[in-house]
Amino acid sequence: MTDGSASHTPYDGALEASPPLLIKQGARATIRLNRPRHLNRLQAEDLDVLLGLFDQIEADADLRVVVLTGTGRAFSAGYDLGSIAERTGANDAGADEPGAGSAFEVAVNRLEDLALPTICRINGGVYGGSTDLALACDFRIGVDTSEMFMPAARLGLHYYPSGIKRYVSRLGADNARRLFLTAEKIGAPEMLRIGYLTAMVPTEALDEEVDRLAALLAGNAPIAMRGMKRAINEFARDALDEEAAAHRHRASMQSAEIKEGVQAFAEKRPPKF
Repeated sequence: MTDGSASHTPYDGALEASPPLLIKQGARATIRLNRPRHLNRLQAEDLDVLLGLFDQIEADADLRVVVLTGTGRAFSAGYDLGSIAERTGANDAGADEPGAGSAFEVAVNRLEDLALPTICRINGGVYGGSTDLALACDFRIGVDTSEMFMPAARLGLHYYPSGIKRYVSRLGADNARRLFLTAEKIGAPEMLRIGYLTAMVPTEALDEEVDRLAALLAGNAPIAMRGMKRAINEFARDALDEEAAAHRHRASMQSAEIKEGVQAFAEKRPPKF
């Protein structure tokens, strides 16, 4: 299956607030954060829903690409500060127990490791923990009115290490320092300049650009992409499993995918994976 296009569900906040929604259309799965009155702020219960959706998507062989977006005028205001505040009363022993904070980290890391290529459709502001949620996606397409900030330093919060590492590996240490230590807000042009955005487009062109990229990804060889995505993430963490990566390379040389890809190239037609 190679169709990555989608007829668009309105993102106007018309639906009642709910946990994240999954919409499947052809080869594309769209996960939509759906609490527009609170700028799609993530609640504790949303994290388990997201993990379940990730499992569901990976189990569906018809799906080739995932788009993550938000309802209304913002992508997401991040994780519910009320839930973080409740944890500040925990004693030292309890602070290390799995809870809301660790659950958010687990969900973001799971998104980064999702087997399918992922696109974050940034339809507006992206704040707090949701900046890391978007950064965990492979591509981020944002409108030119987007803005972002990471307020951890203002809140007295030491951000979880895997999130800081993701900032450093994807944006560089200097940009990570600036965003984490100053907690300053930056706009879409600067988000593009530092590499946070893959592309910046006018609002009216957002869906067209997301569709274009989704269709491109959905048309490529899924097994090869899955393996290369894993290797890229491992390289970024300085944790490459060289034996596993070499095995995937050797296996690809004998795979049905490469046979179809080479034949399609010779016949000057799109491959059918």
